Amino acid sequence: MNVKTRRLIFRLATVLVLIGICALMMVIGRGHTVYLDNKTLEYNGETYSAMNKVTVYVNGERIAKLAKRERGSSICIGQKFTMELEIVKEKGDEPVKETFTVKLPYNIDGVVINLPGYLAGLPEEAWRSEFVSLATDTSENAGMTDEEILGGDDMGLGGDF
Repeated sequence: MNVKTRRLIFRLATVLVLIGICALMMVIGRGHTVYLDNKTLEYNGETYSAMNKVTVYVNGERIAKLAKRERGSSICIGQKFTMELEIVKEKGDEPVKETFTVKLPYNIDGVVINLPGYLAGLPEEAWRSEFVSLATDTSENAGMTDEEILGGDDMGLGGDF
């Protein structure tokens, strides 16, 4: 084998290895924000009540202590989110600790997990949703066109010259 052929093979092998590393990093290095809801869920006519208190631990660190109707969040790198939950279903009950691993979808950045639905064993579409931020314009000019804001003329001077 001559030098030019060997050089070409090494270059192609290097490019293929780099492409493989890039593909692997896209999957395992993907970041997600996971939102955990302790809110009552209605699904198929049934109601799944929120727990009295849920304490969420990720990697041994407490990230949230959720009462009814509260939300906590955590950052997760990768496609699996492992959490340890300390659950108090009703006031006065002893806390129960359980560990869960949730597979996260690759195409969603903000994942909302409804804990009562998840713990009830409902299908994924019932307890998982995408977080959508509702940006609202609260300024006094909300809903007005540029022409209304500027007063009708191009310079915004509002007078006849």
